[in-house]
Order: sequence, then C-alpha cells, then structure tokens
Amino acid sequence: MSIPEKTISSLGQLIDAVTPQEPSPASGRRRDTGVYHGSSSVRHPLLTTLDRLGGSNPPHTKAHLEEHILRNFGRYSRPNLMTQPTNDWEVLVIAQHHGVPTRLLDWSYSPLVAAHFATCHAHPGDDVVVWRLDWQRIHRMFSLPDIAFRIEDLLELDVTDGAEPFTPWRLFGGLNRSFACMIEPPSLDGRIVAQAATFTICTDTSKSFESFLADHDLDDALARYVIPHEHVPHVRDQLDLAGVDERRLFPDLSGVAASVRRYYA
Repeated sequence: MSIPEKTISSLGQLIDAVTPQEPSPASGRRRDTGVYHGSSSVRHPLLTTLDRLGGSNPPHTKAHLEEHILRNFGRYSRPNLMTQPTNDWEVLVIAQHHGVPTRLLDWSYSPLVAAHFATCHAHPGDDVVVWRLDWQRIHRMFSLPDIAFRIEDLLELDVTDGAEPFTPWRLFGGLNRSFACMIEPPSLDGRIVAQAATFTICTDTSKSFESFLADHDLDDALARYVIPHEHVPHVRDQLDLAGVDERRLFPDLSGVAASVRRYYA
C-alpha cells in the first residue's frame, strides 16, 4: 500500500481535490473531515520538532530529552503565562505553540492554511506538499472514540493499564499500547484560532509519522497534494489574494511585519 498523491497547480484545484464528491447523507453538506499539514519540500518526511531536535540527518537523536525539555519549560515559563495551565497536557500544547521541541505534530482543519505554510518558505527548485490526514480512520484502527480529543479528555483515556490518569509523563515513560490520536487545543490565543490548529500525538518517537502509519497498514489515512516548484509562486499569489497570509494567521505585530516583509521581497 502507498500514500495516494495528486499534483496540484492552483488553489482551485486543491479545493476541488479535497471537497467530497457527494454530500453527506447526514448533513447534506460537502464538508471534508480531514486535517492538513503544509511542508516546504516534498522530500521532507512528517517529523515533529522533537524528531528534528539535534538535526534531521538523522532525526530522532534526542527524543530521550523530551521529559527534561517539558519539565524545564514548565519551570521557567510560569512567570510569563497570562493564565496558569489547567494540566500538563496544556503545558505541552503551550510549549509546542511557542516553538519548544515536542512530539506534537501540527495540522489545520483548513487546506489553505496548510498551503500557506507549504509555500511561504518554499525551497527554490523544490516541489512543496500539502498533506491530508484522515484522523478518524486512525482512531478507528486504534479503537479510540471517533471524535477529536480535548485536553481534558486525554486524562481519562484508557491506555495506561491501570487507574492512573494518562499524562504526558506516562507517555514519555513508555506505554504497552501503541497508537496515535488527534487532539484539539484550547483557544489559548488568536493564532490557534486563526490557523484552525490541531495536533496529532503518537506513542512512537523513533520514526516519522508516515512510517508509523505504514507499520500499522494506515498508509491510506494519508494523502499528498504536491505543488510543483514552477507553480508555487502562482499558488502563493492566489493565497495572498484570498487573504491567507501572515497578517491573518498571526494576528499580532510579528504577523503584520512578516506579511509585509514577504510580500515586498
């Protein structure tokens, strides 16, 4: 089994490709249930920031530091937090949101947001890719509820072979059960809301996410929409025309500055 792939040369083609062909019998609407991740090179595997810590050739060299990283972030971030996290899963999300290496892999409910991240830092001469994930298929494979988890739901997830709540520390220490799932972060700030952000979390930090899925016969839960390098500027201009840019996705001064800097480059 291999990952389905389709070549895209315009924003319209991307939208058409991810729009269901038939309306849902339940709602009568054509609403896609997948989530999306943009990558600036088709050669890049699906690696988390923890996977890339210490370099990506090879990756996964510093996964053993995960517990120390989160512990120190929790220790030193407290004076700078507007509100205190409700549990350690929320600390993990906040850490990921501010660029700390974690095992969370970022996705968006919007293919246009993913296309923005794929095209705004594209490597010259490289094709870029928008990944689509059928997260509900993954949940069904691992006998998990067919709904995205909230932070508080994770504490009650029955994966620890005991009465203890499922915490990041239990995950870091290793579980007898292998699985991946999707979590929806709380609306901690405007960026998470604007980017329609969500995350996947996986029990395995020794391989890329697509390799983990392949090991569990879940290749078909992924799809790749490849934008050839010669079409990247065209798609990027269409995204700007549609208002999908740094100013909207990062609603602060940094986002405004990044949008102006890229637009006039």
